[in-house]
Amino acid sequence: MRPLRRRTTALTTAALLTTGLAVTLTGAPSAGAVANPGESDRFHASCRTTVEGSRATVSCHNPYPETDRIRLHVECARWWDIDADSAPVDLEPAGYAELTNRCWKEIREVWVTHERP
Repeated sequence: MRPLRRRTTALTTAALLTTGLAVTLTGAPSAGAVANPGESDRFHASCRTTVEGSRATVSCHNPYPETDRIRLHVECARWWDIDADSAPVDLEPAGYAELTNRCWKEIREVWVTHERP
C-alpha cells in the first residue's frame, strides 16, 4: 500500500503562484497590508488522520478563538468505488470533532479542508 500524501502541495503552489501574479500586476503590497511578524492567522484546527484498511478517521481540535468548518475527503483507489466527502462540521473554539468515511476497497488519498463559516 502506498503511503498517503496530502493535497496541500498543489494548493500551496497554486496560492503562491496566484500571490506572485497579484504582486507582479499590482506592485508590492503597502505596509499596512503586511502582517506583523508576531501575529498569526489564528485559524485552522489541528487534525490527525488515521487510515485502517478501507476506513479513514480524522480527529481535529480547534485551539483558536475562531470557528473552523472542517470536512473529511476520501479518494478511493478503485475506479468504480465512489469517493466520499463528509458533511461540513463547524468546530467551535476549544472544540473537538472526529469524522469517519470509508471506501469499499482500498483508499488512495485522504485530506481535510478548512474554511471560515
